[in-house]
Amino acid sequence: MSQSTVAVKRTSPATVLRDYHELLNLAGYQDVLPKDKDTALKINISWHFFYPGSSTTPWQLEGVIRAMKKDGYDPALIHGCHNRTVVIDAHLGERENKQVNVTDAHGLRNVHLYEGEEWINVRDAVGGLADEFICLNRVYPEGFMIPKRFIGENIIHLPTIKTHIFTTTTGAMKNAFGGLLNEKRHWTHPVIHETLVDLLMIQKKIHSGVFAVMDGTFAGDGPGPRCMAPHVKNVLLASADQVAIDAVAAKLMGFDPLADLKYVRIAHEKRLGCGDPREIRIVGDTDAANENWQFVGPFRKMTFASRMQHRIYWGPLKKPLEWTLKTVLAPWSYMASVLYHDTFWYPTHQRRIHEILQSDWGRLFNNWEATAIPPDDLEAPGWADVGAAPAELNPRTTRMVLKSLRILGTCIKEAPEFGAKRRHRAAQRTGPK
Repeated sequence: MSQSTVAVKRTSPATVLRDYHELLNLAGYQDVLPKDKDTALKINISWHFFYPGSSTTPWQLEGVIRAMKKDGYDPALIHGCHNRTVVIDAHLGERENKQVNVTDAHGLRNVHLYEGEEWINVRDAVGGLADEFICLNRVYPEGFMIPKRFIGENIIHLPTIKTHIFTTTTGAMKNAFGGLLNEKRHWTHPVIHETLVDLLMIQKKIHSGVFAVMDGTFAGDGPGPRCMAPHVKNVLLASADQVAIDAVAAKLMGFDPLADLKYVRIAHEKRLGCGDPREIRIVGDTDAANENWQFVGPFRKMTFASRMQHRIYWGPLKKPLEWTLKTVLAPWSYMASVLYHDTFWYPTHQRRIHEILQSDWGRLFNNWEATAIPPDDLEAPGWADVGAAPAELNPRTTRMVLKSLRILGTCIKEAPEFGAKRRHRAAQRTGPK
């Protein structure tokens, strides 16, 4: 296996578009993403509300699209790509995080995998590779479905640098989780590290090219991917090696990738990528790659919700409660998550990020529409002026609570435990007479 390369760039709003173009080419993206194939930009929405460090930033999406257009990729073959979860509203998320502003400005298709897309059994897609799965055959004895459109197309993952209460850190490998597993993804939480490795094997089999671009303008520490302490770090990463980019991001955060991240260690041992930073070739700003941000990680200051999740999946509540998550009773957990994170935590913790929203990145986000750069101006290096108005999260707490209550209704309606029954009844009605 050739030496894995991770590109690293320091950035600022004034240069971020130029930096993204240089970053992608330093990492050799044109060598791994054929231009005659459809390319999915796998957007990350870890929270439908805007929270610094949690989801794909608009300048991350903008920078990648402009780089591809500048390098001769046909915009007609590029599309935004979203998955759905029962606790995250992707349509609300792409609006609140201003991602749809970007795809619309460039006239790109915007694909929501759970709306009208065909899904096929994983064995029909990967054949005998399924026999090599570490855990997914045990989790889903009857198999599981993956998007048919993924077969034969490129994918670019767009995660941010942040911690995660289940996997310590999350990045490129975890970004495939929502898109590749159709429903009942929570069944894999007890074996989440092994699951991510199985999903990487699937990606390598079905995609014509796999690439990752990670934004660390904001980076999140603490009980992520939502209730974090965000920091301005001004760093961008890119790589064709999903294991290597996650390892370098983890090292930046202050973790030992092979010792602290089981999913990286397993993938490294299976030679699916390089998880040892000593063996990874760093190109670009090597000084930035050698920083240590000394993040405390997700386990020292856990929220009530994250402590309960750990107790259910790995602790004393596993026996009495985990079984309910595989039955029609499972929606209790979805409702609990929405009520805690959206109705309680988000409206009551806005002060903790007030200062970071006064940063240049916070101001750029706040003034995104007013500072928009024409989509055909591919020479603009970035935003010299990010606007004077201070950014605010959303002080209208009542509005946030009402939105969370609407999401609560949606998560009950869309729960796979109920949806499966609806689809079964629909199939019976439309089946042969």
